Amino acid sequence: MYTLYAIPNCDTVKKARTWLADHGVEYQFHDYKKQGIDQKTIEHWLTQKPWEELVNRSGQTWKKLPDAEKPTDEAGAIALMLDKTSVIRRPLIEEDGKIVALGFNPDQYTETF
Repeated sequence: MYTLYAIPNCDTVKKARTWLADHGVEYQFHDYKKQGIDQKTIEHWLTQKPWEELVNRSGQTWKKLPDAEKPTDEAGAIALMLDKTSVIRRPLIEEDGKIVALGFNPDQYTETF
């Protein structure tokens, strides 16, 4: 079973969820806003992807951050992702503990699912 980590009102997430539904892909939805995220999960993701890929630096949450709050290393990125879950690139889709998709790309989804 896939787990899709995201926030429901994100346009990219809506596109991904529509694509998954249209292609009959079942998943559990993990809502960062309601369910949060724990440090252990983020640290596990960081064994698969660098923090620079997990942090969405093109989103509004990032753009509104003062430069002094923008992380320059993994520890700072973990603290930021725990504090402001909206800064985590989304959707992040995991299967059996492995990240299988990060963001939404229809071609990648076709290959993955």
